[in-house]
Amino acid sequence: MQTTISINDLDTYLVGGAVRDKLLNREVTEQDFLVIGATAAQMLSLGFTPVGKDFPVFLHPKTKDEYALARTERKQGQGYTGFVCYAEPDVTIEQDLLRRDLTVNAMAQDKDGNIIDPYNGQQDLSDRILRHVSDAFEEDPLRVLRVARFAARYYQYGFSIASETLELMSKISNSGELATISAERIWKEMQRSLTEPNPEVFFEVLRQCQALEKIWPSLDALWDVPNPAKWHPEICTGVHTMMVLKSAVEKSGATTIRFAALCHDLGKGLTPQERLPSHPGHEKAGLDLVEQICNQLKVPNQYKSLALKACEYHLHCHKAFELKATTILRMFNQLDVWRKVDEFEDFLVVCHADFNGRLGNEKAPYPQREFLSEISGACRKIQARPFVEQGFKGKDIKLQIEQARLAKIVELKEELEDRK
Repeated sequence: MQTTISINDLDTYLVGGAVRDKLLNREVTEQDFLVIGATAAQMLSLGFTPVGKDFPVFLHPKTKDEYALARTERKQGQGYTGFVCYAEPDVTIEQDLLRRDLTVNAMAQDKDGNIIDPYNGQQDLSDRILRHVSDAFEEDPLRVLRVARFAARYYQYGFSIASETLELMSKISNSGELATISAERIWKEMQRSLTEPNPEVFFEVLRQCQALEKIWPSLDALWDVPNPAKWHPEICTGVHTMMVLKSAVEKSGATTIRFAALCHDLGKGLTPQERLPSHPGHEKAGLDLVEQICNQLKVPNQYKSLALKACEYHLHCHKAFELKATTILRMFNQLDVWRKVDEFEDFLVVCHADFNGRLGNEKAPYPQREFLSEISGACRKIQARPFVEQGFKGKDIKLQIEQARLAKIVELKEELEDRK
């Protein structure tokens, strides 16, 4: 006969990221708890709500924190979902922690504040090492992306990945198992990496363990592509792209901008060998590659739209002062600056990041951004009403607006020349 227990009687432990971040004196944003010696039936009787589809995870009836029953897992089949879960009361805390990915994530804290650390997570935390707990690490291909994301998050604290863990990540990458991860899950990890302080580390780690060539081959290909030294002292297009991403991080927290930074030069990977290091037409050449990765990973439309515009028009932005007024107006129309004001401002940030993402150019001024923002704002003030009141109709109204906007661009360009 099952004994009646209360929630306070449960043998619970704070686990995973909350313990790790507490020890790092980092803000804890969410808490997960582990329950030893209980059954799913007991959890339900105490008012917990089940949320785990593949294993027993429950929400606390009041705090809504996650409480998971201790479990072991055995690989059966391919992919990151191919596991058989065992979650009975006889599973120990050491057995549960053993199945976790990294030693720094395999610690627990009891109700009295004592740290349970069977796999030396505190030592690795002190040494700033991301190390796998056991060889079972390689059974879950998603861990390649997760560790790369942790590397991006904790790079600011001096963390690096243990060489033996990187070897296992390479082994997974070359096993074909990455192909079993759903597009949605890959994008989720990538998008989360773009929120981190050093998202460039995520992509550099994936490249280091041969995962990037499997997940995003057109981005991985850029590391073999040279640029003209005059404009790009860093030479390598892959290095430049990472510098642009870092510059984008400094300028904005928007992940749409950071993703567009990654996409802006994809076309350079298609430049014929005999044309290198020049890249004529790389802007339009890259559009299909942007479409390809967005479709492959089911990237949301707002990311795709900005990435396509940054890819096609970043050189127009750089050459803003040299462009004819008609070219600027045509660019404004194609970028739809009339309706998509915020997206256009984000486009200018991406171009600014591209300009600064070059060796020795990191802090250089970029007046093109302010210039195009000012001109587009002035042109947006030109509306249809005055022309309707003058008696213009239909297509003639649109023509009058275009002519007025063109005249305004000419006027502002002349003012700029006079200021010089």
